Amino acid sequence: MRLLFAALALAVPLTAAAAPVACPDATTVKQVNACPSMEELKYTFDGYCGDNARLYNPTDTTCESFENYRKLKDIALWESADGEFANYLSCDMAASAMAEARPVKISVSQKKGLTLLRCDYSNGTYFVHRTRATCTVPAEGACPADGPCVAQCE
Repeated sequence: MRLLFAALALAVPLTAAAAPVACPDATTVKQVNACPSMEELKYTFDGYCGDNARLYNPTDTTCESFENYRKLKDIALWESADGEFANYLSCDMAASAMAEARPVKISVSQKKGLTLLRCDYSNGTYFVHRTRATCTVPAEGACPADGPCVAQCE
């Protein structure tokens, strides 16, 4: 019986240590999947924006033109080098434009039991880290100009 209690005591940590989670360096983020071809976009435009689409949401402007639809759907998944942060970014953005960006803000929110840690960049893009851990960010969420943008997660 004592052996069982000893094993349980070792299995349960006494305190949860806060670990730093830094916004990814923009020079290391990579496009993970390919952008859709123009043929794929035209094919899905016809299916998505059929005559009935306007009946479901008349205020949605996505189907007003192919260009509106393309802006919404011509995207590809990008990830940080470690795969912890991700987002879908426009295929119009050059990789060099992402590499030149720097983190400017970090914020945290909750959604359906998940913590969303969001890093905003100077070029208007952002990357999100999803975790079940509790995270805190510095006051105001502003990133230092000369150092990493870091949150503490437990």
